[in-house]
Amino acid sequence: MTPREQEIQRRTELSETRVTKAVFPPTTNHHNTLFGGTALAWMDEVSFIAATRFCRLPLVTVSSDRIDFNHAIPAGSIVELVGRVIKVGNTSLKVEVNVYVESMYSDGREQAISGVFSFVAIGEDKKPIPVLPEPAQAAE
Repeated sequence: MTPREQEIQRRTELSETRVTKAVFPPTTNHHNTLFGGTALAWMDEVSFIAATRFCRLPLVTVSSDRIDFNHAIPAGSIVELVGRVIKVGNTSLKVEVNVYVESMYSDGREQAISGVFSFVAIGEDKKPIPVLPEPAQAAE
């Protein structure tokens, strides 16, 4: 494994982000299930935190890939959002977010939503910058 790959693995492990929320009526629609837009906002926030933990640089969300709503999340549920960096480029990275749902009053949970968010690191001039520091040059 190259030093870059080792550093990516190390940072990926440290940047995993988990957020738990309760689904209450203000976040539900007329079907008494979580609004899709609310779920997307939560997912974008968790992915942003994971990406920021990975590189500790200013980032912007540039896209969200396919978002799969596998099943509705009813009011009165507990949800856990788990964000993990899955791909690292030069100036960009991708974070996968999985949303799990569980009942407040019985055991078990299942995946309800999944998606991938892409970020670009930016400098003070708002132009892309590397997400990882340049490798130290070997002393000659």
